[in-house]
Amino acid sequence: MTRPPDTYTIGQLSRLSGLPVKTIRFYSDAGVLPERDRTPAGYRLYGEADVARLELVRTLREIGVGLATIRSLGERDLRQVLDLHLRTVEAQLKSLQRTRAVLRATLERGDPAEEDLRRLNTLGRIGAAERDALMDAFVAEVGGGNRAREQWLTCLRDAMVPELPAEPTIEQLDAWLELVDLLSDDDYRATLRRQSDDFWERREGGFDAEAWRETNDAVTQVVQDAIAEGVAPGTPEAAPVLDRVVALLAGMHGAEDGPALRATLTRGYEEHDPRAERHWHLVAIVNGTPWPPPETTVHHWIAKALGVTVPTL
Repeated sequence: MTRPPDTYTIGQLSRLSGLPVKTIRFYSDAGVLPERDRTPAGYRLYGEADVARLELVRTLREIGVGLATIRSLGERDLRQVLDLHLRTVEAQLKSLQRTRAVLRATLERGDPAEEDLRRLNTLGRIGAAERDALMDAFVAEVGGGNRAREQWLTCLRDAMVPELPAEPTIEQLDAWLELVDLLSDDDYRATLRRQSDDFWERREGGFDAEAWRETNDAVTQVVQDAIAEGVAPGTPEAAPVLDRVVALLAGMHGAEDGPALRATLTRGYEEHDPRAERHWHLVAIVNGTPWPPPETTVHHWIAKALGVTVPTL
């Protein structure tokens, strides 16, 4: 049987490409360079296109692209593969930068301790994929199957676990690690779900995120103006401010201002899990933003105006 035209044996392909026969055979066995045919004696045969493909495989391997990704070239174009690889390299660079920053800070502080090793170990184990998995589980568990609550949590998803800076301080890293632990805590998740059940059950059909933001912005502005004017909660001057706040919140709750709504608001502040405020404090540390933010100050004011004692964190 005559060998098909425009085909090469593995030895010829080796001479054309400059790659060892052993390497080409490995690529063939791995599925990144499929053989075209075989001779009657069982020798592998390759075509003209395989010369160019082998050069592409070699180049992709030299820049670190994995064999599984190269195998998928039949399903993706080269631009997609290179774009995927670029994002992978960028993620790796960020991880290395953070590790370098932690190592430097650790060495500058003196003799390393077990706590320093824990930081490095956790930092190495929690990457972007792990963070996404953590938030998937958090949204699913706290959401509890309520579509509106899951929609709200999804809106907050990126803010709840911010990315570490490229070169975090030890304080930022510790805050981030504590944040990961907190969001992984089963009791914290269950408490958040339980405390918000009544509110979200009334919104099972959907959630208007824009209306929510507008109401929160309006409440924040009303209370900030009162604080700027020196109006303290619990004083006669605070009563009309609280009336305005409750009127705004009434629309959010789908209720009218009255003893029942005020009792609901009061109970919400009384039962508020202090870990939720700690959560956002940790976010502020990681992001390097001031604490407390205006919203936290505003809610402390409202709680006190309703007669609720705010716990000290």
